[in-house]
Amino acid sequence: MAKAKDKDKQGGGTIALNKRARHEYHIDQRYETGIALQGWEVKSLRAGRINFSDSYAIVKNNEIFLVGTSIPPLISASTHVIAEDRRTRKLLLHRKEIDQLVGAVERKGYTLIPMALYWKGNKVKLEIGLARGKQEHDKRNTEKERDWQREKQRTMRSHNRAA
Repeated sequence: MAKAKDKDKQGGGTIALNKRARHEYHIDQRYETGIALQGWEVKSLRAGRINFSDSYAIVKNNEIFLVGTSIPPLISASTHVIAEDRRTRKLLLHRKEIDQLVGAVERKGYTLIPMALYWKGNKVKLEIGLARGKQEHDKRNTEKERDWQREKQRTMRSHNRAA
């Protein structure tokens, strides 16, 4: 019984999802990365305070950094810490993965987009996607396809109920 309570306190699961990313981009590959955070940022994440709708990852000096993510500090954060909520955060990957991503971004014109932020054990993990931007007609086709699948499911449900 005590173990189940500890699991709930640990906070397993998703912190935030970037739903807009699937609408704006074709996601070709996904990578799980660590993220270098300060103590006050982890506390804010436990409270669910994050916004990465306009964020992206860049390659600088053969390292990958997350830019544009806002983690607002809690009111109860330490007074001696100067909290910068939109600072650039380093992403932690293996050298082989970094080399693959650098090649895709610099040679093939891909973009690195954060997809999800979640807890894995007591660590914060970020899922980034290797993405290509969608054109306007691609977005419309995606919406039409989604609507068609939804309509098909409704028809099948109503047909199964009648039989």
